[in-house]
Amino acid sequence: MSYIEKLGRGLFSISQKSGEVIFLFLNTLLQTPFIISKRKIIIKQMVFCGIETIPVAIIVAIFSGMVIALQTGKELMKFQLQSQLGIVVAASMLREMGPVMTAIIVAGRVGAAMAAELGTMKVSEEIDALTVMEINPVRFLVMPRLVALLIMQPVLTIFSDIIGIAGGAVVSKYKIGISYQRFYNGAVDFVDLGDFYTGLVKSIVFAILIVVISCSEGLQAEYGSEGVGKAITRSVVLSFLFILIFDYFITYFFFGV
Repeated sequence: MSYIEKLGRGLFSISQKSGEVIFLFLNTLLQTPFIISKRKIIIKQMVFCGIETIPVAIIVAIFSGMVIALQTGKELMKFQLQSQLGIVVAASMLREMGPVMTAIIVAGRVGAAMAAELGTMKVSEEIDALTVMEINPVRFLVMPRLVALLIMQPVLTIFSDIIGIAGGAVVSKYKIGISYQRFYNGAVDFVDLGDFYTGLVKSIVFAILIVVISCSEGLQAEYGSEGVGKAITRSVVLSFLFILIFDYFITYFFFGV
């Protein structure tokens, strides 16, 4: 019975956490009519989520593209198919590496910061103070972050795609022997808008997951600094897990048979 009891408690905990996240997301959507009044907070969050994340995104994107080109190029050379390298790098960055790696960066940097900030406010009773002053915490704290990341996540993803493909082109030229022209001709001729739209859809879904999970964990933090630390850890781990899970289902929806 103890194993059954533990299983039941685990399933109940998962259901409860899922319900909290879904309820927070729906509650946040109800606050979107107040976007204009919170525009200053949204712009501040856009700077934090987007502009301040660009340096890390550049490093990750360029090396992701270079690694794809190097590893794939060496294998394609065995079959005299290295001319197809532009297709592989561009499709990989647009469909998968660009949106996923960018989301992981944002979850680790921005999501953790959101959980830490809201968790600190929760344990110091600032959230309760907002409620007492009749200020909706979701409208004041969660909605601006969601709107900001929904705007900046696709921008970061497109930026990462471009940088990653450029990094792959450099490796293709100097390590595989493919000219820039052949590389980009292959990418342009065989990669269509469907690949681009897939990455954008993923970036939007990932942005929602990161913000809602991180803010939910922060708002549920308790027991002082220890609770804040646990909330940060849970937010990052859960964000990573759900990014990969939703990545599979979105990919299956667009390209599954």
